[in-house]
Amino acid sequence: MKAKSKLLVPILSAFIAVSLMAGCSGNGGNSGNGETAAGNNVEATNSGSKDAVFELGKEQLEFTLYGHYDWYTMPEWGGDITSTWIRDTKKVNVKPIHSGGAAPQKLNTMIATGDLPDAIWLERVDVEKLRSADLLVPFDDYLDKYPNLKKWLGEEGINMLRSEDGKLYQFPNWYTKQPNGNAGYVVNKKIYAELGSPKLETTDDLYNYLKLVKENYPNVIPYEPHLAKDGQGLDVLYSAFKENDQKYPGMRAVPSGDKLTSIFLDPAFRETAQYQAKLFREKLITQDAMTQTMDQITEKVMTGRVAVFAAASPTEIAMQAHAELTKNDPEAGYFMIWPIHKEGIDKNKVFPGTYGMLGWNVTVITKSAENPEAIFAFYDWLTGPEGQSALMWGPPGIYWDGVEADGETPVFTEKYTSEASELAKLQATTTNLNWVGNTVFVDQTKAKFEETLPVEQQNWATRYQREITWKTQSNATEFINIDPQPETEEGIIRQRIEDLYVEVRAKALFAKSDEEVLTILDQAEKDAQASGYDKLLAFKTKKWQENLAKMNAQ
Repeated sequence: MKAKSKLLVPILSAFIAVSLMAGCSGNGGNSGNGETAAGNNVEATNSGSKDAVFELGKEQLEFTLYGHYDWYTMPEWGGDITSTWIRDTKKVNVKPIHSGGAAPQKLNTMIATGDLPDAIWLERVDVEKLRSADLLVPFDDYLDKYPNLKKWLGEEGINMLRSEDGKLYQFPNWYTKQPNGNAGYVVNKKIYAELGSPKLETTDDLYNYLKLVKENYPNVIPYEPHLAKDGQGLDVLYSAFKENDQKYPGMRAVPSGDKLTSIFLDPAFRETAQYQAKLFREKLITQDAMTQTMDQITEKVMTGRVAVFAAASPTEIAMQAHAELTKNDPEAGYFMIWPIHKEGIDKNKVFPGTYGMLGWNVTVITKSAENPEAIFAFYDWLTGPEGQSALMWGPPGIYWDGVEADGETPVFTEKYTSEASELAKLQATTTNLNWVGNTVFVDQTKAKFEETLPVEQQNWATRYQREITWKTQSNATEFINIDPQPETEEGIIRQRIEDLYVEVRAKALFAKSDEEVLTILDQAEKDAQASGYDKLLAFKTKKWQENLAKMNAQ
């Protein structure tokens, strides 16, 4: 919700935000009563002995956290009701360290000077650089004492995260054992109805509909591809031209048999590029697609000036926009459609987004931390039912109060539905505080409750996740961790290919004809090969096959 909005998603939403957030703790049903975070039978104490369990709320825990992203600015800790409740009842204070929009330089400076934060939130590919420099704390001694991660991720997922030395240094975010994700297409309900609710299933249907919008609504963007410079709304279209998976644009490679091959030569990728360029030439896609900001996109969607909105995780913005637009006009708002497919493609084999067992990114704890076990205990509580319930639905007593007989599932109050817009605003903040999202707990909890409500009272995002997006995301676990380290020869090649791909995607979008698109992609293939693309593909293939062997050995 890569989302990821990448937000994250936005995507990456991405994201991704409203659709994900979970929690667990063997003791998670206790709402702020100060009991041990581990929820097991070991006597809770902060004495520091090997068998002792750190008890949240018994003494103050303060640590620094660096979010290793140019775009990420951590919301003020204590600036919302959830983090305030955690600060006051669990006695945890998280002090942010920001990248200042220059994340790579920031991290390199930290490593060079030895002035590291206590914890770092980052992509998995960046972990080895810190681990090989002996800067990270392994988690293996904590797993049984604080059992939430082990319970909800499982041994297979933990083993997939282990480093070459066999130890675990990473706490995953939005890990899962079931399909999840939000990638897909959102449609403006009022415009669609006023245009006669035409069939909107195939790429031809989409093209004809966008033309109809342009002819009748000159001030409306027919197709809004989110942040096109990041590929989100454009990559979603790739899935329409190929059965079984949309993983490949992000990998910059396409499987063929047991090898990864060039994406520039992939017939579906080339056809997608032609289709996108055609939409752009005819002004059916926003003309500032490669330069617009997130704020500009949000404003257009929130005011209903978009006919079709596609992204790796469009639900965060669309959900808020739907609630806002329907306040004054019940016929307005947005809905999601089953993913678009090319005529002749099986619609049930079209997957505009992906999910992986290990989720999005990870958190590591550095050797600069005064009490790394306490920090791990906090993260383990945060990924448990109570922690995730607080992040997703606020502190107990407002939108939920108490738990069901299982000791984990929150009991939702009337305000969950009557104050849905306020809850959505809270979630827009807390999603950026959830560094250890537990997808299965949150998704199952939401779905179970939402099914008991009338359609008009159901959470907008959860409804479409249940009906569409969770059914149309493919499993990409086998392709995790296949990228080389940045400083290696293959890593340098990867950066060259990455830069080339971004440049080529923009050039192809601006192409004046189908023939020009193919010429651009042909030249891209030559440039990629000259940059060592074959060597990178061989490296990724080897890592992919190792992943498959690991997964098959479980």
